[in-house]
Amino acid sequence: MIYHIEFVIQDSAESSTVSHIIVAALYKFASLPDFQALQAQLLDVCVSHGLKGTLLLADEGINGTVAGSREGIDSMLAYLKSDPRLADLEHKESFADEMPFYRMKVRLKKEIVTLGVPGVSPNKAVGTYVKPEDWNALISDPEVVLIDTRNGYEYDIGTFRGAVDPKTTTFREFPNYVQQNLDPKKHKKVAMFCTGGIRCEKASAYMLEQGFEDVYHLQGGILKYLENVPAEESLWQGECFVFDQRVAVGHGLELGEYDQCHACRHPVSPEEKTSEHYMEGVSCPYCYNTLTPEKRARVAERQKQVALAKARGETHIGEVHIKETRKKSPDTQA
Repeated sequence: MIYHIEFVIQDSAESSTVSHIIVAALYKFASLPDFQALQAQLLDVCVSHGLKGTLLLADEGINGTVAGSREGIDSMLAYLKSDPRLADLEHKESFADEMPFYRMKVRLKKEIVTLGVPGVSPNKAVGTYVKPEDWNALISDPEVVLIDTRNGYEYDIGTFRGAVDPKTTTFREFPNYVQQNLDPKKHKKVAMFCTGGIRCEKASAYMLEQGFEDVYHLQGGILKYLENVPAEESLWQGECFVFDQRVAVGHGLELGEYDQCHACRHPVSPEEKTSEHYMEGVSCPYCYNTLTPEKRARVAERQKQVALAKARGETHIGEVHIKETRKKSPDTQA
């Protein structure tokens, strides 16, 4: 059973007056058999410091993205790292001009990233971490099979040169991709990457269990690579999808050009927004033909009310829904 606590704070004035909000993406695989007991106090620490976002707790560790002031983020990190099991917690920071989240939630889960294979744990065994500055040399090796462990729509807007697209729609499908397409005897060296590092860390644990020996993954994920590796030296092509209002980022974690369809959550390029099937908040070329006229009419009315509320300086519940859908991800590293 999945439990969750939601502490809801909505402040329409905040998003228009606060700039350079810190967005902290964090995770740590660690044995936390008492994770249920950690929920209430962690929520209290976050709320008391004005943070918003989502943190996941499970027996295997912690994962999530939160946003707030410099002081608030530092206080939360200090609290987490005071637990010896989380002392070397991974986290990455970026900035936002608006608060990207409306709520603060701390949820209890079976897994902090859902692979769906019992017993697979990076706390037992994990592949070789490769630093961003060493990544180019590894993936330039012709004997290395480079796999993008993210979902198809993430791959579509950007990936590393030469990367294989497993064509998955959820991370749960990755084990089946491995079973159908990879062989430990044939594929001797496998390198993997994902947004923030968490999915490929768990994927590497799974592959080791399946008999693969030389398994590598990008430490800190794509975001750390884009932050640390100069654009002129980069082997990254396109933009990196992130699960908040920024939608996508480029080198230096600069804001990208993509928006996101509020109906189907698919990234939408500037060119695709010129399509007759794109209606802000209603539909895009990827979902227009899947929506009935009745559904389009309902969503269009909701978008109209959202726009009217915004013009009055208010927050409409529909806008809360839009931002919430942007955060639903197997990898909350944004």
